[in-house]
Amino acid sequence: MKSFQALFIEKEADNTSLHFRETTLDNLPENEVTIEVHYSGINYKDGLAVLPEGKIVNQYPFIPGIDASGVVIESKSDRFQVGDEVIVTSYDFGVSYFGGYSEFIRVPAEWVVPLPQGLSLKEAMILGTAGFTAALSVDALESSGVRPETGKIAVSGATGGVGSLSTAILAKLGFSVVASSGKKDAKDFLQKFGASEVVSREAFQPEKIRALDKQLYAGAIDCVGGKPLSYLLTAVQYGGAVTTCGMSAGGKLDTTVFPFILRGVQLLGIDSVLCPVQKRTQIWQRLATDFKLANLEELATEINFQTLPEALHQVMNGGVTGRYLVKIK
Repeated sequence: MKSFQALFIEKEADNTSLHFRETTLDNLPENEVTIEVHYSGINYKDGLAVLPEGKIVNQYPFIPGIDASGVVIESKSDRFQVGDEVIVTSYDFGVSYFGGYSEFIRVPAEWVVPLPQGLSLKEAMILGTAGFTAALSVDALESSGVRPETGKIAVSGATGGVGSLSTAILAKLGFSVVASSGKKDAKDFLQKFGASEVVSREAFQPEKIRALDKQLYAGAIDCVGGKPLSYLLTAVQYGGAVTTCGMSAGGKLDTTVFPFILRGVQLLGIDSVLCPVQKRTQIWQRLATDFKLANLEELATEINFQTLPEALHQVMNGGVTGRYLVKIK
């Protein structure tokens, strides 16, 4: 095969830089499934990877990108055949193993999920890890017993990838969503995707957080951690649940036992990285069926491969609402 393009992070002294380089399959890790990549996306972790202090990448030069969708061109696994449309996310992909910002990838078979009927390769990457994490969060709330008739659902960091997709999925299922964001254009964006109410970032992080606050929400999807998570635990009604999946507002949780022992609130951790394959496949099926969004393409801004470096920096500067879809092929 001829050479192809990939985006490499390179590091010199304390600085990192992004460069497109010609490479070959021989330079990719040896593994079971070789895939021609059609689409990727941009997640918060991808933005962190390009920062010298991001603590994502340990060895350079490196190909980032924690998401990819494409077509199998070679397989040593009985699970996949040439021509299969597939999704790759999670595990070490794009973190300590060459990722999806490349025209071709080669990965272990256990990292690969067949594209479910009802989703296109493009739609799968509009969702990507963000959509998968959102779906895991909604699924966890449902499993905890939270239903549309039990009350409002709060979503923090709602203009981010996980937050916006959580809002849209919840609204599709009939939930009333109170979405929080610090972005000026948040209201129109979030209402378009089903938010019943849009509140400021400060609404979920009051100056003083009580041990127990008013019971405003049946449940919550927290995407940012820190103070908003501490507050939401105090504002969820008896028997409710809060999912957590991010830490952009901080990794420290300042709380008491009172929400748990006096209201029976459940705190549900959401991990998309090492999620078991059976659960992973089930969630992708839901994203193609009962979680499928009619206006999915409106959630994303499509960019071409060559403009990816600029978009990665924009993500880390907080200048993005919704999702970036990266067209590789």
